[in-house]
Amino acid sequence: MGEPRLIDRHRAVLPSWLALFYDDPIEIVHGHGRRVTDSNGRTYLDFFAGILTNAIGYDVAEVSDAVRKQLDTGILHTSTLYLIRSQVELAEQIARLSGIPDAKVFFTNSGTEANETALMLATQYRRSNQVLALRNSYHGRAFATVGITGNRGWSASALSPVKVSYVHGGYRYRSPFAAMSDADYIKACTDDLRDVLQTGTSGDVACMIAEPIQGVGGFSSPPDGLFGSFAEVLAESGILFISDEVQTGWGRTGADFWGIQAHGMTPDMMTFAKGLGNGLAIGGVVARGEIMDSLGANSISTFGGNPVSTVGARAVLDYLLDHDLQANAATLGARLLDGLRAVAERHPVVGDVRGKGLMVGVELVEPGGMTPSPAAAVTVLEETRERGLLVGKGGLHNNVIRLAPPMTLTADELDEALGILGEAIAVANGDKR
Repeated sequence: MGEPRLIDRHRAVLPSWLALFYDDPIEIVHGHGRRVTDSNGRTYLDFFAGILTNAIGYDVAEVSDAVRKQLDTGILHTSTLYLIRSQVELAEQIARLSGIPDAKVFFTNSGTEANETALMLATQYRRSNQVLALRNSYHGRAFATVGITGNRGWSASALSPVKVSYVHGGYRYRSPFAAMSDADYIKACTDDLRDVLQTGTSGDVACMIAEPIQGVGGFSSPPDGLFGSFAEVLAESGILFISDEVQTGWGRTGADFWGIQAHGMTPDMMTFAKGLGNGLAIGGVVARGEIMDSLGANSISTFGGNPVSTVGARAVLDYLLDHDLQANAATLGARLLDGLRAVAERHPVVGDVRGKGLMVGVELVEPGGMTPSPAAAVTVLEETRERGLLVGKGGLHNNVIRLAPPMTLTADELDEALGILGEAIAVANGDKR
């Protein structure tokens, strides 16, 4: 009797709710540039980047060298009870880039932990446990972040340490205001915000938290300016605004370094993670100093901001800036959107193509209407993999293909991916294979 398959061992000891892509899941064992290789020797062009985490690709010498140099010191960890030079230097850099006045930074290990920290800071600063969030949102898998997740598929419990009220705005394609102009859509959603404040809260709300582009929600986003309009309403009552930049930060949206900048406002706090570490576990919060310092108890982070992750993150951030990957995301992202919209014109299984920069969603529907088609999304997922391309899948109805390649993507690789996506979508549309 042979060695048990890895998938069988996985199912025996890991939770049943730990999702795996593909009918025959793959094990990725090697990567270089924008390509990864599985344990069977098959190589793929990666257009999901570890859920937007491998922001600059694989096997990047500048990052590997920085981490290796830190490892050579023998110090992998000291904790925040001691000074960590790379932590301070990275915090200084992020504070400058944030645009937040008198900014301070706290490092965590993930986006979930970053959002938990931001919620704790906001509720402490405002002395309120009331939070505003968007419908179709996702902010993490911990207790408070599940409590503010407006997507039933990712909300395991109704129990929560915060009282949440949900507003319209993030998912335009299926919004009751979808047919409106940008200006009218913004007005309708802002009016809804005012109504929720007056009817669903006691008035002393701590904060609103929002993703500039909803990640798990299917890369959906409102018109530019919506959150600026929201911020004006919030400011009337001193309500804080938290921008969840876990997926939209570091220039991925192309036009802006932070997703929230498209809305003409500066948030009180931003949370970040994923792409900053390019695979290293790091997240954090950058906030106005008085908010960051409002915590009325002792606190540390055992692993947050450790020497290895912060040395690596500094190398990633320097690489992003030195190679102007934001501009590359803008240029290639526009080509990706144009190419996919041309595919959509030929195939009615595509209901919507949306996104910014190298963060693009393709929503699949039953041809002839808007009925979500999760089956079509599964078909595209499997057909792209068969052709050597890895993509993501998500959305409220699990019918959205999510595309977020490393920001070092080349034009030739983009054309290769567009060709594969066109073929896979044609199969989902019912065309001959």
